[in-house]
Amino acid sequence: MGLSMSMNAPAKAHTHKEIMVILGGLMTGLLLAALDQTIVSTALKSITEDFNGLNHYTWVVTAYLLTSTASTPLYGKISDIYGRRPVFQFAIVTFLLGSLLAGAAQDMNQLIATRALQGLGAGGLMALTFVIIGDIVPPRERGRYQGYFGAVWGLSSVAGPLLGGFFSDRSTILGIAGWRWIFYINIPFAIAALIITSAVLHIPKVKREHKIDYLGAILLVAGVTLTLLAVSIYGPQDGWTNTKTLAYLGSGLLTTILFLKWESTAVEPIIPLTLFKNHTFSLTSVLGAIIGAGMFGAIVMLPLYMQVVKGYTATEAGLKLIPLMLGIVSTSIYSGKAITKHGHYKRYPIIGTGIMTLGILAMVRLDIDTPYWEISIYAIMVGAGLGLSMQTIVIALQNAVEFKDMGVATSSNTFFRSLGSVFGTAAFGTILTNRLGHYLATSGFDPAQAGQIQNNTAAIATLSPEGKITALNAFVDSFHVVFLVAAPVVAVGFIVALFLRETPLRTNADYASARNESAGEALG
Repeated sequence: MGLSMSMNAPAKAHTHKEIMVILGGLMTGLLLAALDQTIVSTALKSITEDFNGLNHYTWVVTAYLLTSTASTPLYGKISDIYGRRPVFQFAIVTFLLGSLLAGAAQDMNQLIATRALQGLGAGGLMALTFVIIGDIVPPRERGRYQGYFGAVWGLSSVAGPLLGGFFSDRSTILGIAGWRWIFYINIPFAIAALIITSAVLHIPKVKREHKIDYLGAILLVAGVTLTLLAVSIYGPQDGWTNTKTLAYLGSGLLTTILFLKWESTAVEPIIPLTLFKNHTFSLTSVLGAIIGAGMFGAIVMLPLYMQVVKGYTATEAGLKLIPLMLGIVSTSIYSGKAITKHGHYKRYPIIGTGIMTLGILAMVRLDIDTPYWEISIYAIMVGAGLGLSMQTIVIALQNAVEFKDMGVATSSNTFFRSLGSVFGTAAFGTILTNRLGHYLATSGFDPAQAGQIQNNTAAIATLSPEGKITALNAFVDSFHVVFLVAAPVVAVGFIVALFLRETPLRTNADYASARNESAGEALG
């Protein structure tokens, strides 16, 4: 039970200085969660060599994504009941423990289990960061702060692969295997976030009667987990018509249907289906999923193109992603401040998804000899589109829902964006693998040789000069197909953004009134 909020003393607005201190703790937590989505990718080679676990390497990434995605909406609901600070700090401690254990893992199974624990904490860090800002800052003022979170995503998109490559390129650091530091580096930052939030994150808790929807939570986690296993592991690994893939996919969809049926009658549902009657909630959920797919499509495919086709090392590829980060950071901060100044937000996701579509479509021009300056322009375009869209839809959503639904609505939006990320990454990866196999076969490579190139790109270096060019062209053609598929997906986001309704952003006075009215309803 939370502590009751005195109705005689309305919640006091935080000063700019107080908000900036809180922002430091929240951004640290968000950076940790965002970094660990990408930092492992460039270290997987070293990890699998240490543990002889190449056949299970995808689980190191997927275990994290599964638990972080499935737990996201649960955090919003639980924090609505027990208060933001204790639940956010639980997420930090869980992530901290997962990082410590992952760094000490002695085999692949231990690493996969501890990555799942990390993801459980990360789900709360990603969801509650935006919820807490929604609690303490009115929508009209939120843009100036929300833009910084877009900057965190931009930083993590570059720093993740870069740090992963840096640590894994070193056999030992202070007597500890280099790759283990990708987990240990989290510890001081997690402790700092814990200290900051303990000292300054004082949000009044509203006491109210509650009933936790345990069955709904179980059905949600099971449905998401089964479906994601099918699309991110078994589909790409065993084939989409494989019995195991179809069984997991069918079970996941059936469990999801049962979840929706149960939620429609639950007393206090995990995701209230009535929220989908809110026009802005429905549209921003779709937009979030599309932006998530586009973001991870770019973050995964661009470094792969740079390493395989251009021959950059993992560390170099991370550095070469700086234009993408600059695009995200600059437009996130610009759009946030512009929204606060003028009060208009609809134009930014429209412009953002439009620019992002053009940027991804332009990547079809990438070739073996494409100069880096040209790659940079396309990366900036995609980054700018992300920066204009990603945080803006959160502001629009939080402005459109009642204060009492702030937590569950915001975490649900993060949930749909995470779903889009996982589904998009799996779909684009499958397309790349499928097309690569086709182009290698039609280029004259025998099945054994084609399979060797697909499984280990290092085999390209052993080919003759002519064979190497042929193999790289097969990769380039495959990337082109991925970008041609991704561009229309993001274009759907552009169309959806056109239908957003722009409502006046609430200011300090009416936001405080809504907050105190919500407290009054809970206490009454």
